[in-house]
Amino acid sequence: MTRPTLVLLHGVGLDHTMWEPLAGPAADRFTVVAPDLPGHGGGAPVPEGTALADLARGAAAHIPAGSHVVGFSLGALVAQHLALHRPDLVATLTSVSSVCRRTPGERSAVLARLDAARADFPASAAASLRRWYADTGVDAERVERTGRTLLANDVDSFLRCYRVFATADAELGPELGRISVPALAVTGEDDPGSTPEMTHRLADAIPGCRAVVVPGARHMLPVQRPGALLDSLTDFIGDHAHV
Repeated sequence: MTRPTLVLLHGVGLDHTMWEPLAGPAADRFTVVAPDLPGHGGGAPVPEGTALADLARGAAAHIPAGSHVVGFSLGALVAQHLALHRPDLVATLTSVSSVCRRTPGERSAVLARLDAARADFPASAAASLRRWYADTGVDAERVERTGRTLLANDVDSFLRCYRVFATADAELGPELGRISVPALAVTGEDDPGSTPEMTHRLADAIPGCRAVVVPGARHMLPVQRPGALLDSLTDFIGDHAHV
């Protein structure tokens, strides 16, 4: 019997390696595909003016039809765009640690982080690590690997992709009600950016979307609590496909 395909889309400034804690165990149940988004990993930098549609187009080239698409942070926005514009690729949609319809205060905060990255990229990367991993108990070597991935980015390309992350939820917000595939929204209880409130906001916006908040988890949920996330994914996908 052919196993379902699980597609994992990473966050801004990261690459497919962020999924390692989840991808290994998931491979027992799924065929796992974890591409690097345009401008990330070993790919070429993205040009000025890159938009969400460009990142989604690049991701789509690696996604088999009928996949269970899981996006983290920026990857969640890419996954939502695909569910809207390439539903042939998306059997189910899971948004992990996703923003949704930011308020003016939330928009101001993320644009301030963009300005900080433009002014001092290494300091911004260090601040991200603190925001993502503080008091999580994640192994120091894994945190250091995340830091190395961030610092390996082409800075201009990172800033262009970060602007997409900072603004594209406004583009998606009015369209979320048109998503027709089964959907799940998951975040950590202690995520300061992709908050539980945002996850419930997303679940309210997408018809029939299920919301899950993982206790004690911060932003890097796939790294901090991969077992809890995989359990949620398997339960959700199991309701819509034989796993």
